[in-house]
Amino acid sequence: MNASSPTAPSSAPATQSVRAGYALFILTLINLVNYLDRYIIAVALPEIQKDFGINDAQSGLLGTVFIVVFMLASPLGGFLGDRVPRRLLVAGGVLLWSLATGASGLASTFTALLLARAVIGIGEAGYGAVAPSIISDLYPREQRTRMLSYFYIAIPVGSAMGYGLGGWLTQTYSWHAAFFAGGVPGLVLGTMAFFMPEPQRGAMDGPEAAVKLPFMEGLKGLGRNAAFWATTAGYTLMTFSIGGLAFWMPTYLVRERQLWLEHPGRVGLVFGAITAVAGLTGTVAGGWLGDKMDRKRVGGGLWLSGIGLLLAAPCMYLAVNIKDPMLTFAAIGVAQFLIFLNSGPINAAIVNCVPPAFRAFAMGLNVLCIHMLGDAISPTLIGQIADMASLHTAIAINAVPVLLGGFALLLGAKLFREAAPQARA
Repeated sequence: MNASSPTAPSSAPATQSVRAGYALFILTLINLVNYLDRYIIAVALPEIQKDFGINDAQSGLLGTVFIVVFMLASPLGGFLGDRVPRRLLVAGGVLLWSLATGASGLASTFTALLLARAVIGIGEAGYGAVAPSIISDLYPREQRTRMLSYFYIAIPVGSAMGYGLGGWLTQTYSWHAAFFAGGVPGLVLGTMAFFMPEPQRGAMDGPEAAVKLPFMEGLKGLGRNAAFWATTAGYTLMTFSIGGLAFWMPTYLVRERQLWLEHPGRVGLVFGAITAVAGLTGTVAGGWLGDKMDRKRVGGGLWLSGIGLLLAAPCMYLAVNIKDPMLTFAAIGVAQFLIFLNSGPINAAIVNCVPPAFRAFAMGLNVLCIHMLGDAISPTLIGQIADMASLHTAIAINAVPVLLGGFALLLGAKLFREAAPQARA
């Protein structure tokens, strides 16, 4: 008895670590499939345009309708996420969007495809707002940027898989087959999500953390939280730009740059590979550097994000103005690295500058803002500019929002120093 008793307390942290790791693993895989489903349509778009006879502005609606529904449903998902078991929202949302992805492959009209994309947005809102709050309750502040970066690694990897898988299946079989394949993994992961651990809200923020907060009181506090709004503004400007570019870049490379005209699916494979490598390395580097910068100065990770966007803007502009294809892809890769550097630090700043009892709603409101003023309108706007001028012009202009987003995040880093102590209380 005496010999074994000292080991009993040490088993609790080990068990907690395993439970936290399992939840992070499932949430990351779900996020990967999420972005895989989103970007299959980007590389399949030329074939969809041929089948349905739609122009660029109409094609942009396929991105816009999804984002509009997703952003409008996200605050509701966040509101529920602060009050009900979050794993149930995650599981239900994943199952719904996976079924809708499979249904996209059955669409025989443009209207039917639009409807399927709208349902995908509802499903994604069930998990998107609550997943970061779950992770913040599984890991302490000094590890959150890194752990959230692992979660957001799924963005470049999933996007790359969407481009690659969508390009290969569209070229080999049809765009219908690409959607059928994209819906299967989510059905498995949605079922597994029912068995994730449900951490206590504020578990890693100390006994003084506010784990219960009246909604109106929390809403008033969030309205006065300048750091949250500055960070959200920078995030919105970045999302506007990269959302539109992700939707249109494969089409631009085929149409404007005349790359692999006989095998357009190859563009998706190459662009997807660049996205995977640049995004993976950028996200990991951002998580490690963000934690390191946060230890040196309050808001250091957010400052890193601002610098990353300021450097990414000229790279984005050069990518569409360099004639050599290899240099174009190199500029795209550098820009993506600098943008994905921000995934962990930005989201860690958001959850760290609001009370634990209001994090899911804050994330949901952030999702609403970044999409309502970001990639909900950018695919259609780029398509309209392309119809009026050229796709080259439309994409080149998108370097400006990234530049402005960098300045907004630097302001957010300064304001964060005041908001972070209040969030702990």
